[in-house]
Amino acid sequence: MSSPLDILVVGAGLGGLAAAAALRQQGHQITIFEESAVNKEIGAAIAMQENAIRVLEYLGFRKENLRAVPNDGLTHFKSDGQPSSHSFTTSQGGFFCHRVDLHDELKRLALDPSGAGEPAKLILGSQVVKCEAIEGTITLKNGDVIHADLIVGADGIHSTVRKDVLGYPAIAPTTGISAFSFSFSASKLERRPEFDWFTQSVSGGRVVTCQEDYNRRLFLCCCRDGSIVNVTAQFTDNRVQEQSGWRSAATMEDVVSEFSDFHPKFRQMLALAEQPIRIFQRRALPLLPTWVKGRVALLGDAAHAMFPTLGQGAAMALEDAGTLGCLFPREIKREDIQSGLEAYQYLRKPRGEFISREALEQIIIPEKRELFACSPEMRKTILDYDAIRVAKEYYADCSNKL
Repeated sequence: MSSPLDILVVGAGLGGLAAAAALRQQGHQITIFEESAVNKEIGAAIAMQENAIRVLEYLGFRKENLRAVPNDGLTHFKSDGQPSSHSFTTSQGGFFCHRVDLHDELKRLALDPSGAGEPAKLILGSQVVKCEAIEGTITLKNGDVIHADLIVGADGIHSTVRKDVLGYPAIAPTTGISAFSFSFSASKLERRPEFDWFTQSVSGGRVVTCQEDYNRRLFLCCCRDGSIVNVTAQFTDNRVQEQSGWRSAATMEDVVSEFSDFHPKFRQMLALAEQPIRIFQRRALPLLPTWVKGRVALLGDAAHAMFPTLGQGAAMALEDAGTLGCLFPREIKREDIQSGLEAYQYLRKPRGEFISREALEQIIIPEKRELFACSPEMRKTILDYDAIRVAKEYYADCSNKL
């Protein structure tokens, strides 16, 4: 029996915590380095679809901790207030939850002493400034150099680890598309008949699109047991995006002004916005030549930051994490780490790139818009996928051939 691996996870976002949770179950010793001193997630509602939920079940999540709202369909409206010609279900058994609640649950799965395996250690305020993939080391801002058997680069779209894996900095280019993100208390809708179009429809999301410009659209849904309404308002951003930063602050007046040509019933809802209101630039990484090098694997946004068009960004990070857990079981030998990383890339890179590419093309290519929602074949390809089963079967097949 080989000894547990010493594994470093860079980044304590959704993907990093999920990777720590999956790998601790295998008995490995996990240390997570997080640049933030508080490790508080930002954002609001997030959609969990079937493929993501399978990974959460593998990790042992408690659904009640997410206070989830069922995602039983999407209702479409045009910007003039009229219902669109179609309403459809995108997910069977999926749900909306608050991003903070999902982050807290993954943190519990990674750090709770009562979980399987030794709990991961989370070290906050530790910025990784350099990674040496071949040697298996990271260097912190304070000068400390830390060695590991395996390093997981889960440090997001601005990843430091990625630069060493590739040998050059890969930048997610600006696209001219951004989105306001905010939420407000659902109690503001009570006894307000002007909002019946939202409150008396299905419990899933609502999409409002502008007839003239597909990039100007609203997405509205509930989370936290229906107590919070979350709004994402995508628009064509005419600012110089390189100078405005990928995340910036905004006001309710900014939101309402941007959608001033939408029907009053939509503007009335936008006027309920509560701070913080943020503008997030929509960016996607170009496809990378590799996700692995030496003792390092890239995961989540560090490998495949994508547009949210298909609601699969977090799901891909969860699938990456679950796959790593299956490919690096307790009995793995140190001399097999390289083959494990090659297997990870073999299983994850084509799928991650396919979904990243589709997420971009289905918003910029008119003929492909709404393809995910309208195509049973595409939904089957994405949602029926079981990353845990695939990884376990692959590992068992490789082991049987030895």
